[in-house]
Amino acid sequence: MSEVKVFLYIAMSLDGFIAGDNDDISWLDAMDKEGEDYGYTEFTKSIDKYIVGNTTYKVVKKMLGEFPQSKQYDCYVLSRSKSGKEDGVTFYNGDIPELIESLKKKGGKNIYCDGGGQVVHELMKHDLIDEYIISIIPTILGNGKRLFLGGTSPLNIELVSSKSYETGLVQIHYVRSR
Repeated sequence: MSEVKVFLYIAMSLDGFIAGDNDDISWLDAMDKEGEDYGYTEFTKSIDKYIVGNTTYKVVKKMLGEFPQSKQYDCYVLSRSKSGKEDGVTFYNGDIPELIESLKKKGGKNIYCDGGGQVVHELMKHDLIDEYIISIIPTILGNGKRLFLGGTSPLNIELVSSKSYETGLVQIHYVRSR
């Protein structure tokens, strides 16, 4: 049985933002191209657990009227105040390293982290992300919510691959050096 890993799989603007002002993610629509999913389908074959922050959860649910990841994965929404299960997700407000440890002990497939910045910060603070797959969108937002918030210890990472697409998106994949 292979080790369960935590993957950060996320998109950001060239200047490092994952959302614009007021949690705007409409700028991601520029990357929509028929028949192109930037490796997402292949990536998700290795995933059965999903972690996301409460703000990202709310934005997606408001935009789509539902949270589609709850139909695909064992979903955990990290929240400072809410706990329990609702609409196919588990709201979690406990210790994040304990959550990751328990999800890894369950076995199965890997863990997909999809942001936001606070969630990524907490995972990085505890050195819990094993692999980083970041799609850089060819736009400069100038303001918004950053992917990397700073205040963490330096981490050594090694390039696995990089790929550019016709739309201008560049996807980089790094693994944590241990």
